[in-house]
Parts: sequence; C-alpha cells; structure tokens
Amino acid sequence: MHDNQHIHVLVVDDEPLVRRSLSEFLALEGYAASSANNGKEALNLLKKIKVDIILSDIQMPDMDGLALLKEIKARKYLAPVILMTGYGTIDNAVSAIQMGAYDYITKPIIDNEIKILLERLTKEKNILEENLRLKEELSSSRRDCFHDIVGADEKMRKTYTLIEAISNTRATILIQGESGTGKRLVAHAIHKCNALERNKPFVEVSCGALTETLLESELFGHVKGAFTGAIKDKPGRFELADGGTIFLDEIDAFSPALQVKLLRVLQEGEFERVGDNHTIKVDVRVITATNQNLENLITQNKFRKDLYYRLNIIAIEIPPLRERKGDIPLLVEELIKRHSKQVTKNIIGVSEEAMAILTNCDWPGNIRELENVIERATILCKNTIITPADFPDALNKKTNGVVNIPQNHGSKVSCKLKYALQEPERDLLVKALESMNWNRNEAAKSLGINRTTLYKKMLRFGLLKTNEKNK
Repeated sequence: MHDNQHIHVLVVDDEPLVRRSLSEFLALEGYAASSANNGKEALNLLKKIKVDIILSDIQMPDMDGLALLKEIKARKYLAPVILMTGYGTIDNAVSAIQMGAYDYITKPIIDNEIKILLERLTKEKNILEENLRLKEELSSSRRDCFHDIVGADEKMRKTYTLIEAISNTRATILIQGESGTGKRLVAHAIHKCNALERNKPFVEVSCGALTETLLESELFGHVKGAFTGAIKDKPGRFELADGGTIFLDEIDAFSPALQVKLLRVLQEGEFERVGDNHTIKVDVRVITATNQNLENLITQNKFRKDLYYRLNIIAIEIPPLRERKGDIPLLVEELIKRHSKQVTKNIIGVSEEAMAILTNCDWPGNIRELENVIERATILCKNTIITPADFPDALNKKTNGVVNIPQNHGSKVSCKLKYALQEPERDLLVKALESMNWNRNEAAKSLGINRTTLYKKMLRFGLLKTNEKNK
C-alpha cells in the first residue's frame, strides 16, 4: 500500500456502485476517501472537511459536475477537479477544462489511468508544499509581520506558527490578552490564513459595548414586535455569518442566559430569533476574545465551565507590549507610516531620545496606547523627526528625564546616516541660539553660516518661535 493517507479524495457520483468501487480502489492505493451522490452534497461536505482532490462525474441530478466545478471555482476552493465523462459528453469535458478543471477521464474508468492522474497531482502537491516549507524556513527567523500583525518577538513568531498550523480547521478559538494587545488583528489573521474561509463572511461583534437585550438581538436577531422599537424582522449576526466566521470580542460580557444560548449554537448549530419560536440552523466558525481570566470568572460563578471548554478548543495568548519591547521600534515605524499618510506629512522616524522614552515605557494600554501617542506626535511634529517635545507631558514625566538611549535599537526608523545626524545638528543650533539669546544674526556668525541658511535650518527643525519670528 502506498503512503497517500494524507491525500483526501472526494468522489462525487450519483451511481452507488461507482462511488463504492472508486472508494475501494482509492483505499487500496492508500488514499483517504469520502463520497457524495451529487454536487449539492459535495459542497456541503467541502464546508466541513479539507479535501485535496475532487473526482466528479459530469452527469448527475440536482447539481451536475459542471455546475459543481463552477461553484468550486466561485468559492475559491483550492482542490483540483478531475471530471468523469462518457464518450458522448467529451465536448462537455473539454469545456470543463476551459472552466478550470484539472483534467478529465472517460467511463468506464480504467484503474491505471486514474492512478497515474492521482500520482501526478500528489507529486505536484508535495513539490508545492516543500517549496512553501523551504520559503517559510528561510523567512521564519526574520519574519516581523504577519497579516497586519507587527512583531518579531519570539512569542509573536510562535503565534504566527500556531495560526498557520490551524489554518485549515474550523475549530473554535479563544484569544486571550490584555486590552490593546491586538486580539482583533489575530482574529482577522486566522480568517485570512484559512484558504477555505477567507472569502466567506467574517462578522465582528464587540459584546462589551452592548446591553444584554441589545446583544441578544444583535447576535440572534428579532422579529417584529419582539420588544419596543422592533418595527421589523431583523436577522442576527449569526445568520449573517452563516458559512463563515463570527468573532465575539469581550466574550466575558455574556450574561448567564446568553451563555446558554451561545452554548446551544456551538453544540447544535441552532437558535431562535428574539420573540420567535422558529428554529434557525447555521454553520458558523466561532472565534472569541477576552481580556479577563475566564477560569477566575468560573470560580465566581460568572461564567459557565461547559461553555469555557467549548470555547477553549484552541487557545492563543497574546503577550502584553511590556513583554516584547524589542518590537516597539517596528511598531513605531509602521504607525508613523500609517499616520503620516493620514496627515500628509513626511515624517521619517523618531530621535534616539524619543525612541528611548518609548522603549522605557511599560505601556499599560499596550499597542493601542502606543498608537495614540504616535498619532498625536505625527500631528504635532513640526519637522521630519519626532522628538520628546511631541509626546504628552505625562509620558515624558514617567522617565523623570532619565532614559537609556540604545546604541542600536534594530529598527530602520532612525538608522540612516542623514537622519541620525539631524538630531545632533538640531541640538547644536539650539545651543548656539540660546547662547546668543535667540539672535539669529549672532547665532549664524558663531556657527559660521549665513543668516538665510540658519533660518532654513530653524524652519526645518521647528525652531521658529512666535516671539522671535520677526527678528
């Protein structure tokens, strides 16, 4: 028996004998096999399981092979499709190749012919996976971002690896971390990383921002007249996420009654809208997040233990920023790029003193707090380099004027020579101006430059004060 057990083949045919014989042949060749009797059943299976190769008849009731192929391509499933056809419908098979089918074979099926096709596909798949593995191996040691998440810290790299490991599953995931650590970005990365899920609905709900009544209506929908203000039927977020993913942030905000309702959705995939007795079935992948310790809430009888176990199939812990300060220069660089575009300024980095202040702070509000500081600084900055003067007074006071200026903080933000020399030049200008009581003529003479050059440099570094602009 060949070792093809990691290759999963889906056989789609309305004839039971064909399905059974092909499944037996595949098993003998070492493949894992599933079967469906028409296109609709095949699509339902593809929602639930990962399939590597699809072997489908063309002529079937309800949904034939061509319609199935069209849906597979529309939904961006990656599994190649081999179509089976009778001699009388070869023209259809040729059209199917143009639609994106990998190949076709004619009935009656010759074992050796399908064996060669599957071996070719398996070889191509193995080569592709090996190339991806080698690329990942080469880049993993220096990877500093992943689907909009910025960070090269070892803990973050482990998070990236975990996300990739679960990329082809629909397991329920619990993301834990302090407020502002980027749990929402992680949820988005999980969705984008899954080739089968990324083009399906992704619905977010900030549970902590809503009252119990509003949250129940938001999640599960309501019917007209269910409560005051319910002027028409409204579908809930679970209905909107059907076939895709729902992300429930601040899951700890769920009341006991809502916890029971959520547990039922996880176990049975069903619920009723508020004010209705009609049961709705959904197929939704659930990702939740919290900044609370749910185990502590369980001991306080504020969170159901059975729900916790259902949510905690795969746990992802996001470290606080104070535990990965080496990522601060990377984050600062990315945030400066983002907010400079918004305010149309050409800010190229931060001074070493400013970077030292940023890396010495413990950031209780994590990345969200850092982003607020950088956004403020880009708005207030009068030149191309952010300095401590652009930070809130409270941030500067935290360091008490004493910071450890790193020799090399490993970031591109201020490592280029022309940028690195700007801060010492600015300091020299300030000292010369202060020694001459901010008289530009005298300061220019002491520096050995003309007054116009000094003025341009003062303008560039934001040193033109209101009380001496007319001098």
